[in-house]
Amino acid sequence: MRKKWIMKDIADHRKLNGISDIVLDVLAARGVTSDEDIAEFLSPKPQRTYDPFLLKDMGQAVDKILEAIRNDTRICIYGDYDTDGVTAICLMLEFLGNLTQNMTYYIPSRFEEGYGLNKEAIDLIRNDGVGLIITVDCGSTAIAEVEYAKGTGMDIIVTDHHNIDGKAADCLVINAKQQDCRYPFKELCGCGVAFKLAQAIQRRADIGRQTLTKLLDLVAIATIGDIVPLIDENRTLVKYGMEIINKGGREGIVMLAQAAGLSGQTIRSHQIAYVLVPHLNAAGRMAEAESGVILLTAKENRSMRDAAATLVSNNNERKRIQEEDFRKCMDIAESKHANDLFMVIDAGRAHEGIAGIVAGKIKDAFGRPAIVVTGTNGDMQLKGTGRSIEGINIYEVLKKHGDLFIKFGGHAGACGFLMEPANLEILRTGLNRSINEIYENDSELFVDKLRIDLPLNPGDIDFELVSQVERLEPFGHRNEKPVFSLDNVSVDHVMHMGDERQHARFTVRDASGSIDCVLFNEAGEYRAELEKGSVISVAGYPDINTWNGSSKIQFVVRDIRWYSNRVD
Repeated sequence: MRKKWIMKDIADHRKLNGISDIVLDVLAARGVTSDEDIAEFLSPKPQRTYDPFLLKDMGQAVDKILEAIRNDTRICIYGDYDTDGVTAICLMLEFLGNLTQNMTYYIPSRFEEGYGLNKEAIDLIRNDGVGLIITVDCGSTAIAEVEYAKGTGMDIIVTDHHNIDGKAADCLVINAKQQDCRYPFKELCGCGVAFKLAQAIQRRADIGRQTLTKLLDLVAIATIGDIVPLIDENRTLVKYGMEIINKGGREGIVMLAQAAGLSGQTIRSHQIAYVLVPHLNAAGRMAEAESGVILLTAKENRSMRDAAATLVSNNNERKRIQEEDFRKCMDIAESKHANDLFMVIDAGRAHEGIAGIVAGKIKDAFGRPAIVVTGTNGDMQLKGTGRSIEGINIYEVLKKHGDLFIKFGGHAGACGFLMEPANLEILRTGLNRSINEIYENDSELFVDKLRIDLPLNPGDIDFELVSQVERLEPFGHRNEKPVFSLDNVSVDHVMHMGDERQHARFTVRDASGSIDCVLFNEAGEYRAELEKGSVISVAGYPDINTWNGSSKIQFVVRDIRWYSNRVD
């Protein structure tokens, strides 16, 4: 799908010594213009963080936890089965381990129990002698389950980051998104909220700050993995956490990186998002999430190696089944729903653990929001997982049809629900009607958009610029890798690569100079443009390609615009 290029507005800024004007332009386009904000954004040692006691209920929660520890009350950390939940569990187990050993943890099965608190799990936890449950990455709206836990005689504290629509659970809730919470930053992930709880306990219990610092690698992985904005306090936490990761501070992460093929590499946000996180998520998708906890908390090398091997095996199996289910869902989409504005794919007995990934791939393939529905509970119910495109808040759209669901949750980009099979066609019809109403007011809703930070000339790009752009790391949600355009350049030295000639290397040049470009996977779609002498514009980003000990700059192409066949 060809993209619509959107040039970002660039605010005026003054020059700063030691910082490229191009980098300053990129920052200005992202609203970072003051000297203070620029210095904070580019600093290897950022300072932006906030008092944990600004979080509503934090003081009371700390008091309750310290009282439980003094009384040797057994504590259970209850978390989700994804990377955010698993890292948050590990963080709390490790930190509270400085104060008590009377702890356990519980991760519900994705397949048998689903997301969040459930009464059967609460019974098991109570029978284990637990007196206090601390949730991580879940629980804000588990009103009935919290009441049930309290009814068994247990205390419960919720730490979470998900949206709260309406009433929250009736207990101590630490969530910056709840009403009357004064915490100035609302975008922490679940592990980030758990870290703020640990930070508050550390201050009140007066234990060494190093107990906190060494936990930041977990926060960095969770923050990147849960796709929360990499701005403000999240940027601070991730920068310090990635420093710990690259120093090899946690042996389990080192072993997973080695097992996943990252040995000897500097780990950046891209490797965390596309290598480490999928492996950690694979345990909860394909089996049970305990392998991730073992990897990140074990003290013995053998246990960590075994856990890393299990995660690699789970991820390989995940990729195999994912490809099978994706092909199946694509066939259904093309044959039955090609004209739908909202793709709702009934995947039957497809693997529910990877339905979200498949929904994302369907969304990308068609440029429309997509839900993949699978049978669960002996096909007596349907479980749905959805992913959305820019401009459509899938949570708000589905909330309009909330009466069709047994359980429902999500956010702007993703959702999940449980429903009766009889309601599926009603849901499909209703969602398409809702999207059509949005489309009538936005004719470019389904146009694939590529936002360009800045136009450059080939001669602008050198090793110093690439180094300066790297100072904008870590990249992720709301701090995406900058995209530049090279406009009205001529093509030279085209070479197609790959079994199906799906990749291409070529050179572009203008009066300022030339630069080598590489286009992955889509060369077949741009054959007309990639002819010697063609005049084109390319959008992408500069990168350093190292091969056999030699490094050179290349421009990684995201899209191409064509002007003419030949230079006059």
